[in-house]
Amino acid sequence: MALPPLATAADLAAAGATGSAEAMDLALRRASARVRRYTRQDITFVENDTVELSGGERVLRLPQYPLLVDAGHPLTVIEVADFSGIEWTAIEGRDYSRLGNELTRGYPWQAPTRLMGWPWNRPQGVWAPKVRVTYSHGHDEVPDDIVDIVLDLATMNLANPGNLREVAIDDYRQVFASETIGGARLSRSHKEDLRSYRRPAFSVALS
Repeated sequence: MALPPLATAADLAAAGATGSAEAMDLALRRASARVRRYTRQDITFVENDTVELSGGERVLRLPQYPLLVDAGHPLTVIEVADFSGIEWTAIEGRDYSRLGNELTRGYPWQAPTRLMGWPWNRPQGVWAPKVRVTYSHGHDEVPDDIVDIVLDLATMNLANPGNLREVAIDDYRQVFASETIGGARLSRSHKEDLRSYRRPAFSVALS
């Protein structure tokens, strides 16, 4: 499913950028892709997303956040055995606890039960080898600091759609910033502003 841009053409026009509707749409999509690639986050709200993750540890980290869990947006966690095809639905508060995007299996020093480990001959308090999770995540409204960065990148894309280094006509000469060549790039200050939204590399293993 294609995700929407992280800002709108109306936002871009209000920021002073000009261009055709098609050019603005392309600039916003390119800028949004840069931000999503860097943060490793969808950012916009996604409902009932299903992902299969590698388990085998006590803590299972969901790749996208923040989570929305309520009556209309349940969190479904199903453990899947390696070869038998057996599936077991884990229940929050009984089989695991949730803090942010981390799901922690039952503590290994609690009384052993078949709910504590998977399968039954495995160490207590460890997730199954594979875990299938269905959850809703992201922001209903894109945070303003992310919108600002997307608009900044999109404006640079519109300023140099041909990816030119410079333009010279008679006595007129315009040199484009290096960040606009090959598509606008995130600057160091952009990355600093996005740091709190970025998912660390290798923090989640897809199955």
